[in-house]
Amino acid sequence: MIHNLRRLLPRRPRAADLVVAAALFACSFPGGRMTLPGYGPGTTSWPGVLVAGASSLALLWRHTLPRTTVAATLGCAMAMAALGHLLTVLVIGPLMVALHTLARLSDRTTANLFTAVGIALLVGTSLVAGSGGEPLVLKLLGPAFWLLLPTSLGTTTRLRAAHLEAVRARAEHAERTREQEARHRVTEERMRIARDLHDVVAHHLILANLQAGSVVRLLGTRPEEAERIAGELAGSTLSAVRELKATVGLLRQSDESETASGPTPGLAQLADLAASFEAAGLSVVVTVEGRPRPLSAGTDLTAYRIVQEALTNVAKHAGTGSAEVRLRYAHDRLGITVTDHGGTTAPFSPAPTGGYGVIGMRERALSAGGRLLAGHRPQGGYEVATELPLPPRIQNSLA
Repeated sequence: MIHNLRRLLPRRPRAADLVVAAALFACSFPGGRMTLPGYGPGTTSWPGVLVAGASSLALLWRHTLPRTTVAATLGCAMAMAALGHLLTVLVIGPLMVALHTLARLSDRTTANLFTAVGIALLVGTSLVAGSGGEPLVLKLLGPAFWLLLPTSLGTTTRLRAAHLEAVRARAEHAERTREQEARHRVTEERMRIARDLHDVVAHHLILANLQAGSVVRLLGTRPEEAERIAGELAGSTLSAVRELKATVGLLRQSDESETASGPTPGLAQLADLAASFEAAGLSVVVTVEGRPRPLSAGTDLTAYRIVQEALTNVAKHAGTGSAEVRLRYAHDRLGITVTDHGGTTAPFSPAPTGGYGVIGMRERALSAGGRLLAGHRPQGGYEVATELPLPPRIQNSLA
């Protein structure tokens, strides 16, 4: 029964206040009869009963009007002191409960102010109109102790509740941050896969389209050459299917420990990439300046994809039969320049926007910690220039 009462009372605050008020009112009867040792037992007067009842009844508003409740119970405690009652915990219990509630619901300054005023008024009333047989020490220290105790406990309860609320808020913020970070990583992964798909599909389909056009043109006049290009066309489409399968396979991985099938493209395959454009009528010259060094896997793939996209754009848009790829290995940077000489063009525009290919190349360079510039050359043609950082371990080995 007691367990059920404890469980139901927090759900009904007014019922809990009634129980507390009734209990304190019942305690006021033995509390009002308490006297000092050596004195006869006190008597409970009707004025004392009325004052104790009013003080207990005021607790019904301690949650909605905590300051008013403290003032009312303090006045009743002063009246009990003036009637000659010994200020024990049973007599000033309503005031202690009211101060505890005030300290729990308000700030520390307000609670301390009401407590200090209550101590001063109770001590003053005891000294002026209290029982003459009560020792001075009890008149001074008794009210101070009994009023400071509930204020301290209420302040501690309030601070603990504020701490728990702050912990809960931090936990909710951390959970929201984790969800946002997860969504951000998913978006970045989608963009990366979209760039890979664009590079693979655009490169191979443009090569296949150019090779098919060459086959049609040469089929009547140079059948041997057309047959050779048709064979290379089959190889181009097979490579497209292989790379597309490897890229799409990333979307099917259920475990991060799984790896995509096939080697990761890099600058080691640059010669094969340049040769693949020969059948499309584009001659690619690759020059290397400085001593070649191994790159990190991410930087190597980024460099390969940028060169691949730049050459694909040359084959598609430049209208020229030659392009140059220049690699420059410096102390801490790798410079890559892809240049074509596609006819006479307007001077370089200071704000070239380019299409999605240029945007993708620029995003790849930025994701690797580098930068990329693309635009028309004053002497004609188009140029894509990028710089990518070398791994720190390689930099340290060169120092």
